[in-house]
Amino acid sequence: MPAHSGLPKCFENWPGHEGDTMTINGMNDSAMTRFGVHGHSHATDQARRVEEEQERACKKNLHQKLMKVLDLSLISTLGREEAENQILAIGHQLLKDDSVPLSLNARQRVLKQILDDILGLGPLEPLLADRSIADILVNGADSVYVERHGKLEKVDVSFSNDAHLLNVIDRIVSSVGRRIDESSPMVDARLQDGSRVNAIIPPLAVDGPLLSIRRFSIGKLSIDTLIEKQTLTAPIAELLEAIVLGRLNVLISGGTGSGKTTLLNVMSGFVPHDERIVTIEDSAELQLQQPHVARLETRPPNIESKGEVSQRDLVRNSLRMRPDRIIVGEVRGPEALDMLQAMNTGHDGSMTTLHANSPRDALTRIENMVSMASASMPVKAIRSQVASAIDVVLQVERHEDGMRRLVSVQEINGMEGEVVTMSELFTFRRRGRDETGAVVGRYAPTGIVPRFHEHLQQRGIDVPLSLYNPDFED
Repeated sequence: MPAHSGLPKCFENWPGHEGDTMTINGMNDSAMTRFGVHGHSHATDQARRVEEEQERACKKNLHQKLMKVLDLSLISTLGREEAENQILAIGHQLLKDDSVPLSLNARQRVLKQILDDILGLGPLEPLLADRSIADILVNGADSVYVERHGKLEKVDVSFSNDAHLLNVIDRIVSSVGRRIDESSPMVDARLQDGSRVNAIIPPLAVDGPLLSIRRFSIGKLSIDTLIEKQTLTAPIAELLEAIVLGRLNVLISGGTGSGKTTLLNVMSGFVPHDERIVTIEDSAELQLQQPHVARLETRPPNIESKGEVSQRDLVRNSLRMRPDRIIVGEVRGPEALDMLQAMNTGHDGSMTTLHANSPRDALTRIENMVSMASASMPVKAIRSQVASAIDVVLQVERHEDGMRRLVSVQEINGMEGEVVTMSELFTFRRRGRDETGAVVGRYAPTGIVPRFHEHLQQRGIDVPLSLYNPDFED
């Protein structure tokens, strides 16, 4: 079937279309200017509203007709380009048969929206194509927000109704073998590019279905990118590379959207390519850059509440897979105990992330999670496990100016009595905000030489002592 890149020439002669310009009372814009007709903005706005209404009616009518004649089961077996060509061919013919009074551009928009509804994610497709958007937040059919450069803004995008939005949500979750319905109204999923998706529908969502999409860049980020974005500095980057090469266990802590997974992805780039990595995630989103990666993902229970595979099950199983390093996307429950035991039993160089507001809070959360797995385990024993398993805690924050920064690098020293002791190696020192609202500050070493410095030297990793000098300027 031939490709249809546009509409046939014969459509240019349809009523209401003259070239690509709208006509008002028989005159297009250039004719109105030529004859000195001014003050027609009201008429132009009215014509625009009429065309928008015609577009909506046309789209609804065309969509209904396409659903009657299309074999969706056959369309799903075709490649994207061939499916588009077939839908466009049928759509062109239906528009021709109905003699819809729309301009060429309007008809192309209608057909594009139909394609997005049938093959893509409907009104969200233009947003997904915009690489400047970090998050897409849908608060019901008529309310869509996006995050650009750390700031939220509302966009002029909407769904026809809640049923339209539910259909898009169902298409996302079913593509990764998950389901969402009244009996299971919450779900985590992912898009083909690895973007994280969370959806929650009525009766839990009071005002209509809610959809959150956390975007991930298609290209692999590097440590140089983070330096350019001022997430960290070159000396900190040098230390992080040494930490990974030295096989120290790392916990990355931070709030929602602070950049934990991004930092974990970048740090994984320092892992030697001859090591076997096993990743464990609730919803697969890590983009590791090594050739030898075994990716594991949890499975929710089926409709009969059976068949669930938790992160804890996967962490236990990973120990039998001969991993050199284990990376858990995010610890959030009893799997914390198995993760700590893995770090303590020969799987050095493992990494994970965790939601917490400070490095100290992160240790407290780990302690609470371990208690969930073994309520009878004494607090001192838990803290001793934490102190011996984790070597470095990295704290990331998203500041009010939208910038994501690595604000603290801390080493866990050990136990003093029943308290886990820590030493801060690098910190971000805030000085306030400038006239544009941007956070002003600088990264600086604290002057403390970490205990693992000798460990790194023994492994042949040379980190100059000047790196820890508080007077050191990067």
